[in-house]
Formats: sequence, C-alpha cells, structure tokens
Amino acid sequence: MRYPPTILMDSSILLAYYNARDNYHQPAKNFFENCTSDLLTTIPCITEVMYLLDRNWQVQNQFLRGVNLEVFAFVPLLAEDLLRIAELNQKYSDLPGDFADLSLVVISERLNIDAIATLDDDFYVYQRYRNQAFNRVFLG
Repeated sequence: MRYPPTILMDSSILLAYYNARDNYHQPAKNFFENCTSDLLTTIPCITEVMYLLDRNWQVQNQFLRGVNLEVFAFVPLLAEDLLRIAELNQKYSDLPGDFADLSLVVISERLNIDAIATLDDDFYVYQRYRNQAFNRVFLG
C-alpha cells in the first residue's frame, strides 16, 4: 500500500502497537513495518498513551525510546493552537472533545496534513478547517 508522505498518529494506533494484548496489535505492527511516511503526533497524544500504558513501565519506556529515536516525531503546540482547540472543544461539545484528538485536528490544520492513522471513530466526525474530512490511512 502507498501512504501519503506525512501521517498524523493518534493515540489509539500507538497504543495498539505498544500493547501486545490489543485487538489491533498485529495490524498496527504491520502498518509500522510497512509505512515509510513521516509520522507525527503531539505531546497530548504521548501523554495519553503513557497514561493508558500505566501498568507496565517497561512498555512505557519502550514507547518513550521510540519517541526519542524519532520513529515518530511530535509537533509542539503553540499558544494560538490552544485557542483553536477551545473553539473545537465547543464545536464538538456533544462528543465530548478529547484534548489529544483536538490537538491532532489543530496540527492537521496548521501543517495542512489530512492523513491520520487512528482507530478512533471520532475522526469520522472531526473536520479540518473548511469542513474537510480526514484521510484515514489505517482502519485496523
């Protein structure tokens, strides 16, 4: 499969890859082994993965080593990104908004990246600026 040059990484696929008991572990592993795209995430997603891996410090450290080795990079949020996240939080108040997810929406808008690897159905609802849909490149 041919992937876009840059893909945003949601917490869900990162968690599936690092959690061998996850139902999507093998598909996530295959994705990471075959994808040559630049992979980006955000600190809120990293925080969420660390929280969800909280029972296993060894796997948490393996995950952090992956970040350190730039298997995937993280994009820092800017002050103005927080204002946009607040707007999106209001817009999607019926979901409710998830800070990690909304950080990816904001980064997708700022860097003009529509491709996302996620297992999260909310990304069928979340829209980028001007009501553009995400290009979900990993469906599990």
